[in-house]
Amino acid sequence: MKLHIAGDLQGCHREFTDLMKALSFDPEQDTFWVAGDIVNRGPESLECLREVHARRDHVGIILGNHDLHLLAVAYGHGRLKRGDTLQAILDAPDRHELIEWLRRQPLMRVSETHDVAMVHAGLLPSWSVEKAAGLAREVEAVLGGDQVESFLSCMYGNEPARFDDALTGSDRLRAIVNVMTRMRFIDDDETLDFKAKEGLDSAPEGFAPWFQYPRVHDGPSLAFGHWAALEGAMPASRISGWALDTGCVWKGRLTALTLPDATLTTVPSRQ
Repeated sequence: MKLHIAGDLQGCHREFTDLMKALSFDPEQDTFWVAGDIVNRGPESLECLREVHARRDHVGIILGNHDLHLLAVAYGHGRLKRGDTLQAILDAPDRHELIEWLRRQPLMRVSETHDVAMVHAGLLPSWSVEKAAGLAREVEAVLGGDQVESFLSCMYGNEPARFDDALTGSDRLRAIVNVMTRMRFIDDDETLDFKAKEGLDSAPEGFAPWFQYPRVHDGPSLAFGHWAALEGAMPASRISGWALDTGCVWKGRLTALTLPDATLTTVPSRQ
């Protein structure tokens, strides 16, 4: 059985279809994962969300920062920003079904068969995959449960900028979400920087890409998206893994990793 892992869709539905055709994706034989950010920025966010929902028995997603933004807006705890392409979802007749399904999706997926873990932005170097999966479940329990409104009302924010096991409540949940869905640069103490969003040369003084720090624990390879400016490259990486956001929505391409052969397939952007 093959596992295909695609980078951020961000509303690029036609390219998603192109990629599945290029891979000859067979839902009876293979599994398809998407590394978060199903929606936003691209022209067909509603179509992307409907596609993964319709294929949910064979296509597994995780939540990215844009997906969480959609949930916050849908529940009245966030505002649409300039450049957002979420209004069609909010106006859709099947909005409730899509939103209710989306909020119950995980922050992380792990395949023991293919020895890989998928997360949207990354994991702190000090976290084992087992620890990260446990932290993800803390957020998922709240987001998919009766406390969803309370969580979304305090989800936004850059503090605390460093995760600590002693954190509790909304600070703890926010710190977990920020690591898994927003992280790019960290310092030696694993404090996150939220300002720099471009390529590697935009690192603030004293900070480096999270994947350039050695992992403390052995574990599965990591597949992640989120950082389009990397263009799929991880120079001087200390981790075994793949950066899969290759900027489809920014006129780049849509990329998928196929395991166990570790081959990469790309289709050009139609933007």
